[in-house]
Amino acid sequence: MQTVVYVILLILYLISILGLTLVILLENRNPLKTIPWVIVLLFLPGIGIIFYFFFGQDNRRQRIISRKTYKRITKPLYSGYLMQDKCVVSSGYQPLVRLLNHNNQHPLLYGSNLTYYINGESKFQALIEEIEKATHHIHLQYYIFADDEIGWKIQKLLIKKAKENVKIRILYDDVGSWDVKSNFFNEMKAAGIEVYSFLKVVFPFLTSKVNYRNHRKIVVIDGKTGFMGGMNIADRYIKGTTWGTWKDIHIKIEGKGVHGLQSAFLIDWYVVSKQIIKDKEYYPDEEIFSENVMQIVTSGPTGQWRTLQQAFLFCITNAKKYLYIQTPYFLPTESLNQALQTAALGGINVCLMLPERSDTRMPHMASHSFLDDMIKAGVKVYFYKTGFLHSKLLVMDDELACIGSSNFDFRSFEHNFEINAFVYDRPFALQMKDLFIRDIQDHCELINPSSWLNRPIIKRLYESFMRLFSPLL
Repeated sequence: MQTVVYVILLILYLISILGLTLVILLENRNPLKTIPWVIVLLFLPGIGIIFYFFFGQDNRRQRIISRKTYKRITKPLYSGYLMQDKCVVSSGYQPLVRLLNHNNQHPLLYGSNLTYYINGESKFQALIEEIEKATHHIHLQYYIFADDEIGWKIQKLLIKKAKENVKIRILYDDVGSWDVKSNFFNEMKAAGIEVYSFLKVVFPFLTSKVNYRNHRKIVVIDGKTGFMGGMNIADRYIKGTTWGTWKDIHIKIEGKGVHGLQSAFLIDWYVVSKQIIKDKEYYPDEEIFSENVMQIVTSGPTGQWRTLQQAFLFCITNAKKYLYIQTPYFLPTESLNQALQTAALGGINVCLMLPERSDTRMPHMASHSFLDDMIKAGVKVYFYKTGFLHSKLLVMDDELACIGSSNFDFRSFEHNFEINAFVYDRPFALQMKDLFIRDIQDHCELINPSSWLNRPIIKRLYESFMRLFSPLL
């Protein structure tokens, strides 16, 4: 009898393995991502199924918000659409504008003022000053909202503002802020602040939600001032790491661009709260600060298109003179990998800046395996040496700069909910170009091709092995 039960269980198990393998194949994913999952399922019986259930499901055909509700929430974003006649974008970037608008309805936003911050101290000082000024509402969304020194300081300030009858809504990522003590958020809730976690993961009903995280960093204050970029709320952005400073980039937006941040926040807010907020008071008429033109672009694992991946591919393939990229994690999809090499081989000055040391070992080692062909193709690869480079920046041809939450890796392009600002403004692009060049001069070392390509074989084998799993990291 036991033998019969064992055979039945074995047959059911084999059928489930075969079924999952067929599902993965029929999803028509990139083979570079399909093959690792098939290997995991075949060579890690039992564990492979669990890993796929948690981390491997493809949500491209799912929607977390209906089209009708999406249009209702974003309608106020177009209230100033008549300003589009002032949005002058060169002909070379108009296809990119249309791509981003068609994918997720991201209109051009005119007349914003941008201020950038490259360390946590200046960013949090500016954030605290703006929170102090709030009179109507504060919307705050972070992947990590830590209960450390800066976290508690902002928490106490938000409670103070709530007592002044400022409406406060907070979103944090459930996995990113997993180790935060419950009383940290409970104290804010008790003060009347609305607080939600995004895609909450609850044991024992753990689902693939654990793999799809909200990596966005958004602050909107009174609909007039906003913040976005690469910095979470945590002491590390001020105090750095044991081996140096924490280099990042964040921007403050004043003007119409804030409406793009507001719309993105309120869509995520609806997902967790089911509250539709579209009142005019959240989109006040804005002062025109400059001739700046920008698009606030969101991307995520739901929906058919990988918006930011497509946008970066456009930038790489359409660069005319140079392309500068800063990223803490470099695990490019095959299309982006080939595009960067092609651009460099075609004479474009492609410069890639990565951290010499990282906070995550496996992705860091996997990223090194991509550098051999980059260097051979003529890409200049710089290692940031005086701390951890966490900046997410792309600058091209003195005309376009892109700043946001997205890293240059599979996770940001395919698994995470991200937000980036595409700024079509020559003065701002030149500022970001100068920033990149100063980092090269003051903090970086150019990889020597001969030394790099002759590094120890054991290290290269380890890096190549880690690369096999880069779509899953």
